[in-house]
Amino acid sequence: MFIRLAKSSVFKGIIPEVIEELVNSVPYQIKKYDKEDIIASRTDECSSLMVIVEGCVRGEMLDYSGKVLKVEDIFAPRPIAAAFLFGQNNRFPVDVIANTEVSILKIPKESVIKLFQHNDQFLKNYLNAISNRAQFLSQRIWFLSFKTIKGKLAQYILNLLQENMKIVTLPLPQKEVAEFFGVTRPSLARALGEMEKDGIIEVNRREITINDKARLIGIIE
Repeated sequence: MFIRLAKSSVFKGIIPEVIEELVNSVPYQIKKYDKEDIIASRTDECSSLMVIVEGCVRGEMLDYSGKVLKVEDIFAPRPIAAAFLFGQNNRFPVDVIANTEVSILKIPKESVIKLFQHNDQFLKNYLNAISNRAQFLSQRIWFLSFKTIKGKLAQYILNLLQENMKIVTLPLPQKEVAEFFGVTRPSLARALGEMEKDGIIEVNRREITINDKARLIGIIE
């Protein structure tokens, strides 16, 4: 278990032997869940640091029409809702459901504070993890502010583009890019197809060649 935890963002740079010593110095539990078990419900209090040791979970929400919206899949050994462990409204923002059989390490909030005091690297890792998460969510909100899928795509591609280069590689499969944008995969594929037909880009799986950067920028403006 501790070898797997060494790959988690909150234990990054800490050798398994030290992780074992740290975890064993405070109360903790390993909880197992079956596929489709509800691990946490939206608005439940977030009272423990939860790190997936094995398996995969998903975060999803129910909108007012009753439609289920999947926010993201979270794979081992990532933490779950680490940014919501502290603060005034420390409650889960989404329902957390097991995609597979799952094992989760749970460390109570008070024990997490003790680990902060005992290990500087763990504290830095935790702060980096929640900061990175905040930046990711901020970027996602920014993308969602673009009203059209083409606008989202244009901004996304331009963000990936390096100076003096015409080709970018999508870091995610189209399905996950669509989820990031909050649109369906067919809608994303259709927008890519239209941009390709207009001669702005060429698409080869994840590789995108930019033929007309000015027109790509024009989509945003």
